[in-house]
Amino acid sequence: MALAMNREVFITCALSGAGDTTGKSDKVPVTPEQLAKDAIAAAKAGAAVVHIHVRDPQTKAGSRDVALYREAVERIRNSGVDMVINLTAGMGGDLTLGSTEKPLPPAETGTDMVGATERLAHVAELLPEICTLDCGTMNFGEGDYVMTNTPAMLKDMAAQIQKLGVKPEIEIFDTGHLVLAKWLVDQGLIDEPVLVQLCMGIPWGAPNDLPTLMSMVHNLPENWVFSAFSIGRDQMPYAAAAMLAGGNVRVGLEDNIYLSRGVLASNEDLVLKAKGIVEGLGAKVIGPDAVRDKLKLRKQG
Repeated sequence: MALAMNREVFITCALSGAGDTTGKSDKVPVTPEQLAKDAIAAAKAGAAVVHIHVRDPQTKAGSRDVALYREAVERIRNSGVDMVINLTAGMGGDLTLGSTEKPLPPAETGTDMVGATERLAHVAELLPEICTLDCGTMNFGEGDYVMTNTPAMLKDMAAQIQKLGVKPEIEIFDTGHLVLAKWLVDQGLIDEPVLVQLCMGIPWGAPNDLPTLMSMVHNLPENWVFSAFSIGRDQMPYAAAAMLAGGNVRVGLEDNIYLSRGVLASNEDLVLKAKGIVEGLGAKVIGPDAVRDKLKLRKQG
């Protein structure tokens, strides 16, 4: 099998996520001001794309508050530092069942189920170049939490994203999600070039072993553009694995809070380290304008 290394790589920095990482690291950005500061530092370090979740500044939990997105995005856009903004649209599909003996009604804590339009309210207002589309339903953790994305919900969200002129980044957590993504494309709901993020090593999704990664890659249509990442200590090895498989790189505090064993990282640190890996293997790190050309993005906001 010939080496299919990508020699023009873009780096995405996932700034914070919505997970319980703020109690483990004070470097995870929480407020819109902190998110914008980290986005700017990451872009200067070599990230062409920044992926943004917002958090409640008081509780530090993940939030869908449009005002928080607005402040973060306006700060970034007013900074004069160029980057492709990628907003999550994954919030609002959270289902936590009541218990194993009485699953219904769902637990109030951890359940946040809203409609397609509400899940995309911040995207419709701010018109980023990219937003995510989590392409399937999946168990998370060891309890009763389910990330819920039905085919009907995804069809509706994909149609709305397409109408807005925003590029969906299809998040693939397992092999069946890829089948669903192809179905959405066949429905005419996602425009080419199709952008995919392979999310590896997240329980209980696709494991991050190389045979599984390559199986996923080999099932991608040739004209699709993909990135891949893994979590924790496997984040940086996956920066190399993704580009060697022909893809692009994602790093950031959403997926890993350490620079090395016991050493907490900043988003800037992680981007610089990933850039060193990419360039050390002989590839070029490309910037936001090259990404716009590659993905045919529309800069609207």
